[in-house]
Amino acid sequence: MIGLCVAMLGACFDGTIVGTIGTKLAEDLGGLSLYAWMTTAYLLCETIMIPIAGKLSDIYGRKPLFLIGLGLFAVGSVLAGLSQSMEVFIACRAMQGFGGGILIPVATAAVADLYSPRERARMQGILGAIFGVGSGIGPLIGGYIEGALSWHWCFYINIPLALIALILTIKKFPTPISDGEKHIDVKGIAFLSLLLLDVLLLIEFGGKEFEWVSAQSIAMIAIAIILAVVFIRIEHKAIDPILAPHLIHNKTVVMAAVFMAIFGIGMIGAMMFTNMLAVGVFGLTTLQAGIWSLAMVVGMMITSISSGALVERTGYKVWLIVGPILCFLGLFYLSGMQLTTDMVYQGSEHIQDTFMMRYLTGTFVLGLGLGCMMSVVMSAVQNSSKPTEMGMTTSSVNLIRSIGTTMGTAIFTMIINGRIAGEVQGTIPDEVFNVIPHDTGILEAIVTFPQYAPEILVAFSNSVDFSFLAGGCIILVLVIVGIIFKAQKPPEDEELEAVKKRIEEGSQ
Repeated sequence: MIGLCVAMLGACFDGTIVGTIGTKLAEDLGGLSLYAWMTTAYLLCETIMIPIAGKLSDIYGRKPLFLIGLGLFAVGSVLAGLSQSMEVFIACRAMQGFGGGILIPVATAAVADLYSPRERARMQGILGAIFGVGSGIGPLIGGYIEGALSWHWCFYINIPLALIALILTIKKFPTPISDGEKHIDVKGIAFLSLLLLDVLLLIEFGGKEFEWVSAQSIAMIAIAIILAVVFIRIEHKAIDPILAPHLIHNKTVVMAAVFMAIFGIGMIGAMMFTNMLAVGVFGLTTLQAGIWSLAMVVGMMITSISSGALVERTGYKVWLIVGPILCFLGLFYLSGMQLTTDMVYQGSEHIQDTFMMRYLTGTFVLGLGLGCMMSVVMSAVQNSSKPTEMGMTTSSVNLIRSIGTTMGTAIFTMIINGRIAGEVQGTIPDEVFNVIPHDTGILEAIVTFPQYAPEILVAFSNSVDFSFLAGGCIILVLVIVGIIFKAQKPPEDEELEAVKKRIEEGSQ
C-alpha cells in the first residue's frame, strides 16, 4: 500500500508541476507557442489511458499493469528532463501521461484486492489524501526545485519515487482474479480513445483557439456524437467490453460518476485560480503561493482520512451532504475578497495582510469539503462492484473525475472571461479597453499599460471572486445527489444475502 501511495503521489503532482515552471521551461526550449501543450499532452494521455488500464488490470491482474505504468512514467520523466526541444518535451509529457493514467486507476482498484469492504473506505481516504497532497504540492515543488537547481530536476525527482514504489511492490501484489480465456475489446478501446480525444480537445481549446459557437466546435460535437453511438454499439456486442453497458444500471456507479465530475470541476478550478490570484494580484512568488495553497491540502487530508475511517459508522450520505456544503461555504467566503484601487496603490504587502486570513480560511474550508467526498465515493463504488469488474468500475469513475478536472479549468475560465470585460469597461479609456485582452490574459496588459494596473487588477480580482461564487453554487447541487445516494451491494453479495435469509427462515 505504501508503494502504491508513493507511485500515485508522483503521478498526481507531475500533472500540476509545470504550472510554476512552465514559462521558464518554454523559454529555455524556445517553444512558448506550444506552452499549452505541456499540460494538455499529459492530461489527454492520462485520461485516455485510465479506462483502458482499469479494464486490462481486471484481465491480466494489477501487478503487470502497475509495473508497465511505473516504467512509462519513470522513462518519460528522465527523457523530459533531458529534452532539448519543446516538441520532444511534449512527447515525453505524453509518455508520462500514459504512465500516470495507468498508475492512478490501478492503485485505486488494488485497494479492493488488498482490503475487505469494511477497511476499503479508510484506505481510500489515505489515497484521497495522497491525491490532494500530490495535486496541491506540484506547483510548490516545481517552484522550489526550479529556483534551487533547474527545471530539469523537477522531472528527475520522479526517479527515486519510482524506485521506492518498485521495491515495495515488486514482490507482493494482487494476482489476476480470472485465469480463463482473455478477450481484449480492441475496437472498444480504439473508439473510446478517439471519443475522449475529441471531447477533451473541444473542452481544452473551445473559447481559446476557436469560439464555442463556431464551425470547428459544431464539427467536433458531431464527431463526438457519432463516435459515442458507434462505441455503444460495439460495447453491446463485445465479449468483454472495456466499459460494460450494464454499468448504467448500477445506481451507485452512476451517482458516483456525477459526484466525481463535479468534484473535479470544483477542485481544479479552485486550485488553479486561487494560485493565479495569489501570484497575479496579491504579488506572491510562486513558492509563496504554493505554501499558501497548503491550507487546502491540509483540509483535504483531514476529511479524506477521517471520512474513510468513520464511514462504516456514519454511512455515506452524511459526508456527501456535508462535503458540498463545506465547498460552497469555502468558495463563498473566498468570493468576498473585494479588491479596491486604494489597496493596490498601498502595495502588495497591504493586499496580502488584508486578505491572507480570508484566503487561508476559505481554501482550508474548501479542502475540508473536497476531502469529504473522494474516499467515500470510491469505497461505495468498490463495495457495489463485482470482484471481476473492480478495475473497470473504479476506472470509469476515475475517468469521469479526470474529465471533470479538464472541464473545471474551461468552466472557471469561461465564467471569468465573461465577467472581465464588464468589470474593466468604463474604468479605463476606450482606446486602451479596445486593445487589451478581455480574458484571463488581461494581467499581461499591465506591462504595456502600467498606469492602469490598479484598474486591471481590480477587474481581474472581482471576476475571479465571481467565479468562486458561481463554482460554489455548482458544487452545492451535489447536496441533492448526496440525499438520494444509496450504495448497493454487488450481485454476488445480494445472492449470498438471499441464501442466508432463506437459511435463517428455515432454521426458525
